[in-house]
Amino acid sequence: MSVEFNHTIVLTRDREKSARFLARILGLEVGEPAGIFLPVTTANGVTLDFATVDTDIPSQHYAFLVSEEEFAPVLGRLVEDGIPIQADPHGRHPRRVNRHDGGHGVYFTDPAGHGLEVITRPYGTDPDSPLNGVTEEVPGAV
Repeated sequence: MSVEFNHTIVLTRDREKSARFLARILGLEVGEPAGIFLPVTTANGVTLDFATVDTDIPSQHYAFLVSEEEFAPVLGRLVEDGIPIQADPHGRHPRRVNRHDGGHGVYFTDPAGHGLEVITRPYGTDPDSPLNGVTEEVPGAV
């Protein structure tokens, strides 16, 4: 059997704000509303359906895989918009990106407080890379 991830619901206080934030940073488009959901669809067809709720929202983690060529514009939009970035999920390396597996990676938070991550290589694809554990400063980052 072939199993594919199709969609997930992302809870937020403001579906418009959160969906537009993610779409801008990743260079995607916000789709047409579908009932209470406002979708953002990735290149592999996975849809993040943003829903506005009036309750406490636990922070979730969403990771996105992009090419090396796509990473620079994503990082540029984060810096341009003044979105704080870090090289790790714990905030030990602010204003930096990581080089895990010889690629690039960055962490940041969306308007609802969800932790977002953009990477260029899946973890573990090059465990012997001399860049594992290396971080790089990003000029202009906050």
